[in-house]
Amino acid sequence: MSSWAESSYPSLAAGGDDVAVLPLGAVEAHGPHLPVGTDVWIAEAMAREGARRLRSGGRRVWVLPAVAYAPAPFADDFPGTLSIRPATLAALVEDLAAALARRGVTTLALASAHFDPAQVAALRETAGRLSAAPPPRVVFPDLTRAALAARLGDEFASGACHAGRFETSILLAERPELVDRAAAAALPEVAVALPAAILAGHATFGAAGLGQAYCGDPARASAAEGRALVAKLGEILAEAVASG
Repeated sequence: MSSWAESSYPSLAAGGDDVAVLPLGAVEAHGPHLPVGTDVWIAEAMAREGARRLRSGGRRVWVLPAVAYAPAPFADDFPGTLSIRPATLAALVEDLAAALARRGVTTLALASAHFDPAQVAALRETAGRLSAAPPPRVVFPDLTRAALAARLGDEFASGACHAGRFETSILLAERPELVDRAAAAALPEVAVALPAAILAGHATFGAAGLGQAYCGDPARASAAEGRALVAKLGEILAEAVASG
């Protein structure tokens, strides 16, 4: 992986058509079985795999240090959640895009693994505004869009996927030492589709019926499924960059 943070400044001289990938996670409650930093590791896995695919196609790609903090009002009632204002995230992405443009980066790809409506709305608006006046071109493969969600399995497509089978599988593949497997195995399925809950006017996990800050079926998670999901996330990111 070509890590921006681990590189010396001479190696970061502009290459003419560089891509920078920004992993965007969150610090929020993810059930009793996953760490609050879950989204950060998922975003980093997506960024790493997407960058690998792009490099195999001949692009020069850098993976930036992850942004761990995010708007997370849905989980804010739970201990451990650290939520920031959407405007803070938007300003950070805008400033970073300008800094990257000065370094010769032509494309900034946002690898977001956090799906709070406040996060998604902030990234949609910011990516659209910045892409109207590049450089850099800002690419945001919004995984909450139906066409992309359908590629990530039935649970993700259903919207009942916060700390469920989808996210637990990826953590089992990426950071297995951080998963409380006994707790995950004991959790019953919570079939609450968050998009429907949001449309119904619910604004927190508790109000939506996620009493332990999870939905979906974490007991059915596996590392093998997690590896397949990471590959799919990387594929989606690489396609989004290549399509522009």
